[in-house]
Amino acid sequence: MLVCNVVGARPNFMKIAPIVDELRRRDLPQLLVHTGQHYDANMSQVFFDELGLPRPDIDLEIGSDSHARQTARVMMAFEAVCLQHLPDLVIVVGDVNSTLAAALVAAKLHIPVAHVEAGLRSFDQSMPEEINRIVADHLSTLLFTTEQAGTDNLQREGVAAGKIHFVGNCMADTLLKHAAVAVEQSPWQAFDLTPGAYALLTLHRPANVDDFATFSALLRALDSVTARLPLLFPVHPRTRARLEDWRVPLPANLKLVEPQPYLAFLGLMARARLVLTDSGGVQQETTMLNVPCLTLRDTTELPVTLSAGTNRLVGHDVALIATSVQQIMEGQWPTGQHPPLWDGQVGRRIVDVIEMWAAGRSSAASPHGV
Repeated sequence: MLVCNVVGARPNFMKIAPIVDELRRRDLPQLLVHTGQHYDANMSQVFFDELGLPRPDIDLEIGSDSHARQTARVMMAFEAVCLQHLPDLVIVVGDVNSTLAAALVAAKLHIPVAHVEAGLRSFDQSMPEEINRIVADHLSTLLFTTEQAGTDNLQREGVAAGKIHFVGNCMADTLLKHAAVAVEQSPWQAFDLTPGAYALLTLHRPANVDDFATFSALLRALDSVTARLPLLFPVHPRTRARLEDWRVPLPANLKLVEPQPYLAFLGLMARARLVLTDSGGVQQETTMLNVPCLTLRDTTELPVTLSAGTNRLVGHDVALIATSVQQIMEGQWPTGQHPPLWDGQVGRRIVDVIEMWAAGRSSAASPHGV
């Protein structure tokens, strides 16, 4: 059986790494395809170096484009890969355009699809990621969920229970494997910061950065943070383009830096006093690290980070952001816990399921059923 793993953007690499490791450990044939949706060195190449991922067998080098054009270009290039290599299973992870494109291609070629991080729903279809998740889920044969809410969502949408496997969160495997090394590297020193005495910010969602009024208001809302702490802002390329186009006024005490490699960013998160983000991955990682997280959105596809973790939705509410910052600074923030099965064994559980599924297919294909 040949497994084809598809990645395309920064969050995908942390999710696929434990699966690639486990397939390699069991000497199972696999192909790693990088669509090139993220191509910047700090958004892509460094992850292969730091996570121990093998170099991609195939790099489609798609690059940036509109949603439609990028998805179409991945589909055309990935179809050629599938026709040449004839994989028996295509694994897609997360909710980026590459996830949707690869799932569509495989399904139309009658190649079974496994979706890792299935069933997550923000119930906000203005988010492109929500559309990608829904379509990928309903094209998949194996759906691997990270939390009970994901399983519940899929069952409510009519997905057969036998397709759904609650395995936990692959990002937890990657974080637990690398967290100690990330902290040992003391990445805050490069920015003259003190552990526990700085905040960390990420912003890249179109709803937050593609409208001048929204983006500028959100930056002004950060005054309640920068009045108390230096705020480090690794700037996503999309966000930097908006800053340069609009010359948005920036709060004092805000330090703009380039996107950080995985280990540096993980170390920065681990020792931050608080994190502000619109990223799903950061909501998950701060939950694992027990670091207070203020999510600059009104919805989340990750309810377990609210119920079990340290995450709070604050949207663009200036007063709520200020109140939350004050509570964090005064030590009044709830202590989180690791959600169920976020335990470092997720890659193993996923490959266990894949092997059982493959054995079942082989048995069913035998003329004697044995």
